[in-house]
Amino acid sequence: MLLDPIFTFQSDISRTPIPGSFNNPFGKNISEIARIAAKEFQAYIALVEKEWAYDFHTQLGKMFGILVIQKGDGSYGYIGTNSGKLQDGVICERFVPSVFDESADENFLYRSMVQVSELCVKVNEAPNPTEKAILVEERKVKSNSIQQWLFEQYRFENKSGVEKNVLEIFDLSTHGHPPAAAGECVAPKLLQYAFTHQLTPVAIAEFWWGMPLKTEERKHLAFYPACLNKCRPILEYMLEDPRLYEEAN
Repeated sequence: MLLDPIFTFQSDISRTPIPGSFNNPFGKNISEIARIAAKEFQAYIALVEKEWAYDFHTQLGKMFGILVIQKGDGSYGYIGTNSGKLQDGVICERFVPSVFDESADENFLYRSMVQVSELCVKVNEAPNPTEKAILVEERKVKSNSIQQWLFEQYRFENKSGVEKNVLEIFDLSTHGHPPAAAGECVAPKLLQYAFTHQLTPVAIAEFWWGMPLKTEERKHLAFYPACLNKCRPILEYMLEDPRLYEEAN
């Protein structure tokens, strides 16, 4: 039985101001109610991460985030998730899942990755440069086809309920071909869950959890805006605002 990913506020939010409009994911404005939700979600992460075979505080951290939502009955709650995937195949049932349903691909992805691994072995064992070059190109074509297939599986709804996959979304933008893992970031996952479950987005906040990412100086518990190369086209499509990033800067 799957657990409900909607968290009920443990704090008393009866006097907490509710934002009149959804905050820009690329901006630095974090509302009070989003900070309360983030703090509660961080407490939950601290509790459940003890069961994970990965120590975020001695190994590289990851982005997590929350989305405060309003339900059909007018009450408020929040949902949360992580960017990408958790290490060692860990799945936290109260986290909003990936938009891509691995169970629906009939093992296509697994079989394809096995084929790529087999090609890697053949490349290393190739008896001459010519055969090696042929195998390298075959591996490249196979890897590209897998990535293309994955992008087609990541489908997002915008505020109006119109659905497009990642390739179609990036084609509408000026960003060219989507980078690897586009669609696995925090904000698109949270908004997709809200839009497809009749939940109204109220406020969003993303934060770093764990050991700092020195190249970008990301620090534990600090808030950060959504990324640009993966998220900008998707979020501008979902929120129906092609100038979303420009408006935040």
